[in-house]
Amino acid sequence: MQHNNILILDFGSQYTQLIARRVRELNIYCEIHPYNKIPNNIDEYKAVILSGSPNSVRGEGVLHPDLKNIRGKKPLLGVCYGAQYLAHFSGGEVAPSNTREYGRANLSFVKEKEDFFHNIYEGSQVWMSHSDTIKKLPENAVLLASTHDVENAAYKIEGEPTYAIQFHPEVYHSTDGKQLLENFLVHIAGVNPDWTPQSFVEETVDELKSKLGNDKVVLGLSGGVDSSVAAMLLHKAIGKNLYCIFVNNGLLRKNEFHDVLEQYKGMGLNVKGVDASARFLDALAGLSDPEQKRKAIGRVFIEVFDDEAHEITDVKWLAQGTIYPDVIESVSATGGPSATIKSHHNVGGLPDFMKLKVVEPLKALFKDEVRRVGASMGMDKALLGRHPFPGPGLAIRILGDITAEKVRILQEVDAVFIGNLKKYDLYDSVWQAGAILLPVNSVGVMGDERTYEKCVALRAVESTDGMTADWVNLPYEFLQKTSNEIINKVKGVNRVVYDISSKPPATIEWE
Repeated sequence: MQHNNILILDFGSQYTQLIARRVRELNIYCEIHPYNKIPNNIDEYKAVILSGSPNSVRGEGVLHPDLKNIRGKKPLLGVCYGAQYLAHFSGGEVAPSNTREYGRANLSFVKEKEDFFHNIYEGSQVWMSHSDTIKKLPENAVLLASTHDVENAAYKIEGEPTYAIQFHPEVYHSTDGKQLLENFLVHIAGVNPDWTPQSFVEETVDELKSKLGNDKVVLGLSGGVDSSVAAMLLHKAIGKNLYCIFVNNGLLRKNEFHDVLEQYKGMGLNVKGVDASARFLDALAGLSDPEQKRKAIGRVFIEVFDDEAHEITDVKWLAQGTIYPDVIESVSATGGPSATIKSHHNVGGLPDFMKLKVVEPLKALFKDEVRRVGASMGMDKALLGRHPFPGPGLAIRILGDITAEKVRILQEVDAVFIGNLKKYDLYDSVWQAGAILLPVNSVGVMGDERTYEKCVALRAVESTDGMTADWVNLPYEFLQKTSNEIINKVKGVNRVVYDISSKPPATIEWE
């Protein structure tokens, strides 16, 4: 990207991705790199931000970046751990707080006539999240802001464009956080905010034309946002040389295979639909462990996709809808922001026998940016607004082993639930929704007869990126109508429950 790039050095904070998202909301391009893997082309970056961290700058756990080509040479902003790091290694003092400083606070002092705090005043709310605190600033530091409990909430280093803040401007609870980032990046670092969806499309299409030339590219479409936007970018670049394959694994939503194929035809894409339902269900027979199910689905998908790709002569590239969070997690400062929760259905690489080069046109974008890029290309709002759907499909929403009958039951339940969300104008206020078929039967009564049938759980969450999520407080009347409709219409179900767990500690999917 030919823009004024911003480098964010990641020290393992849960908020690092939020820093990047806030910077990009300013139409400024930025990248996240581990603190110990600073890019060699550092001269191409206009400014640097040091993230927070769960570590302490005191003792053996200190994360020590090499800032010799950054400090004093480029505008530098330390956030939380970054601020403590700059203070500690510049002659200041960092010590444990008497009490953990976490949550909302208000600025009680702001130094006047400072570009860094332009349009930010005393009383502004900020968000604190740290157990250490800066007791003493370096001798060449100037105090810029305080709260009632944190005296050294912000400071700058005299004689160099280095700034530091103890609070987190990237979280929504810091009401002027976006303004502060704009002050630092635009007014102090002199960055031109010119990174827009339109500019991304133009530059990406030009780059794809140059990279791919007249080569053929094969892409596995899923019906979701990421692969669809990737397909449209490639279509703009290489037209008929893009071959799209949409595989029905038998675990899609009701009628989804047909509906998605029709939608793609209207977009002008060259798409082949492959119904491999029986092949997938055979591979899943008898498997109950979630990881085994995922691996079986991944293996069969590669086999089916490879068979179809070989039907196209001289294919040289495989296109994937990889997005930026996948890239970040694979190279983060600590080997990943957390322990592996589950294997990701888009990650794991290709078998050697495919021998295709990989092209990933969306690997610089977050999910919400993918949607904005799609909108700038005039893509259907209904497609861009689709809820995320897991690659393994309903297999990880059926707890236990998979059978054709269980798939039928869950497809019917899901169709009622999603259909009602749309019918009652609730779909767009939910980030992701679905139904889970539980491996238990419960006693019920229908008419004068006793039943012993399946229980299903409904799940609806609100989120921005799936990293964290809260359950949606759907209206009781809606839940009542939906439950009644499921029990009355779907043979085999006599009980419906609603999942009110947030992430963390729960995950969005049950498996």
